[in-house]
Amino acid sequence: MKWLGALLILAASTWMGFAAARMLYERPRQLRQLKAALRALEAEVMYGHTPLAEASAHIARQTAAPMGELFFRFAEALRTEETSVVEAWEKSLQALWGKTALKQGELEVMKQFGATLGQYDRLTQQKQIALALAHLEREEAEALDNQARYAKMAKSLGVLAGLLLVILLM
Repeated sequence: MKWLGALLILAASTWMGFAAARMLYERPRQLRQLKAALRALEAEVMYGHTPLAEASAHIARQTAAPMGELFFRFAEALRTEETSVVEAWEKSLQALWGKTALKQGELEVMKQFGATLGQYDRLTQQKQIALALAHLEREEAEALDNQARYAKMAKSLGVLAGLLLVILLM
């Protein structure tokens, strides 16, 4: 019975370490998805002259979860609710952000971007997208650095913490 408990403790702590490492791997991937979605939005608005709700729906179909869901919620909010573009963007961000591996810095960048969404002409909107992309590039570089530094450590720490706990309890 003791060995079963020790094995469960070790498995749980290892799982926690691997879950922490998975978040470190997910963040750069989701940032790349978000950047690709913003580039697609730029193309839809600038060159396709597509309305924002329709462009967001196209992007939602082209982008994998969870970023595809962000644009899906945004498109639905624009189509069905009587809200402004900024409010629809905020609601979409808040509904989805807990499901992502992204941090507060990325949320602030996306909120700032949403505050300008649909407010200006195409050229200024293109500049706002470029600004958001530049901020997300910086966040992605930081995320890749954190991944390289801490992912292996998180896995090892999970295993070693479990071993320490098992030794202390035996």
